[in-house]
Amino acid sequence: MAFSVPPLPYAFDALEPYIDAQTMEIHHDKHHAAYVNNANAALAGTEWADTSVEKLLTSLDKLPADKQAPVRNNAGGHYNHSLFWTVLGPGKGGEPSGALGDAIAARFGSFGNFQTQFKAAAVGRFGSGWAWLVNDGDELAIVSTPNQETPISDGKTPLVGIDVWEHAYYLKYQNRRPDYVDAWWNVVDWDAVAGRFAAA
Repeated sequence: MAFSVPPLPYAFDALEPYIDAQTMEIHHDKHHAAYVNNANAALAGTEWADTSVEKLLTSLDKLPADKQAPVRNNAGGHYNHSLFWTVLGPGKGGEPSGALGDAIAARFGSFGNFQTQFKAAAVGRFGSGWAWLVNDGDELAIVSTPNQETPISDGKTPLVGIDVWEHAYYLKYQNRRPDYVDAWWNVVDWDAVAGRFAAA
């Protein structure tokens, strides 16, 4: 079954004023769609064509050599963006509570410390990529990945990630990536992240 772009779970303008509608539309309908189309093209006619995106990204070394980079880049882009849309939402933000909030405080000392370290990972990613909060076995960790690489390829479970490719923010923020990261906190759906944490 070929990959498809999941519908955005809210309107393009739902994350205003933090993420603008034009960026959301281009990001979802053009960029995410391109990753899906390119992943499908790379896998068409192969024994991997009906494999789940998670299985592909955790089995990259089993793919033919000429398929590894296209799958890493494009199936990775599909996976990363599919997660990204679901951990954002209108009227969200704030701080996580419950087990997730406790785990963040235990691991990083406080939610504020976590934000500082996460922002540093996002702003410090040279070029394009992502910053992530992951479940790394028995504890939480902040990691950064280049391009469309994803933590699941390294055996980590991503809980929330911020896309720091310029296409995610340039129309509104231009080269001000730190401002984009600061605004992004206002649309993080911590209930959705907590659900991922509980499942992990």
